Amino acid sequence: MALSPGARVTVRVPASSANLGPGFDSVGLALGVWDECTVSVRDEPGVRIEVAGEGAGSVPLDDSHLVVRVMRRTWAELDETGPAGLELSCLNAVPHGRGMGSSATAIVTGIVAAQALSAMARGSDVVDLSFTNSLASRLEGHPDNASASVYGGATLSWSDDPERGTTTVHLPVHPDVEPVVFAPEVQLSTAKARSVLPATVRLADAAANSARCALLAHALGQAPEHLVAATRDWLHQEARRPSYAASMALVDRLRAAGHAAVISGAGPSVLCLALRPAVAEVAAYAPAGWRVLTPGIPKHGAQVVARHTA
Repeated sequence: MALSPGARVTVRVPASSANLGPGFDSVGLALGVWDECTVSVRDEPGVRIEVAGEGAGSVPLDDSHLVVRVMRRTWAELDETGPAGLELSCLNAVPHGRGMGSSATAIVTGIVAAQALSAMARGSDVVDLSFTNSLASRLEGHPDNASASVYGGATLSWSDDPERGTTTVHLPVHPDVEPVVFAPEVQLSTAKARSVLPATVRLADAAANSARCALLAHALGQAPEHLVAATRDWLHQEARRPSYAASMALVDRLRAAGHAAVISGAGPSVLCLALRPAVAEVAAYAPAGWRVLTPGIPKHGAQVVARHTA
């Protein structure tokens, strides 16, 4: 790939919440909290990285940085050789380790940035989001967060064979639905959260979860009065309760009051699919020290917002 030093792209990618209760590893919702990364081609080999906002001071600033690793992997998947020198300037707003898809956001950023630079080398500005979606889902291990960050809105994703790609459709969202996110100070890694999940579930629980996931697709877009019932889960939240007891206590309080609250992704943040007249009431449930976000649902996902050819 022939790009002159100084060529650069800027990519913005939204946060996401996954599962939404019963939609385990398949349903995602984009959130209007954005990471932005500018990637430039350097004339010297190696990488130089600056990070501001979330993750500053804690993420690696070398080749092991997730965005860099994903860019290199993307070029390998495209059978291309990327630039030897890269400079990244990252402005992160997506909280890390809180169940808001920060790793998926970084993965999508890397794939889109690599594609955009490759396209520039060909004199094009085309980024294939279908390729982005499939590769991001494969690298993330599941498509729920990744697909929402790629496409925006609410998404339902599946794959018969991850190596052959992921298919995603948009789920309509009723205009009265407003996400409210409660983010604690504590973090929880996705790997730790998944490690406590049971290897098998009862047939009756699987059937109940299947029915509620079908109801979720209907309630989210057409019948939000059913969202409390539609967001009940049998697969993952109770198994993880000891890992985020305070979060589950908040979920319990909100649901007892008639609000559709779930654990956001792997937690420990809590997502409530509130109805607009009740947003202030829902936000008042926040425990002391927790951040309350009302980020909205972006209608688009990952975007290349700037290109510059040196």
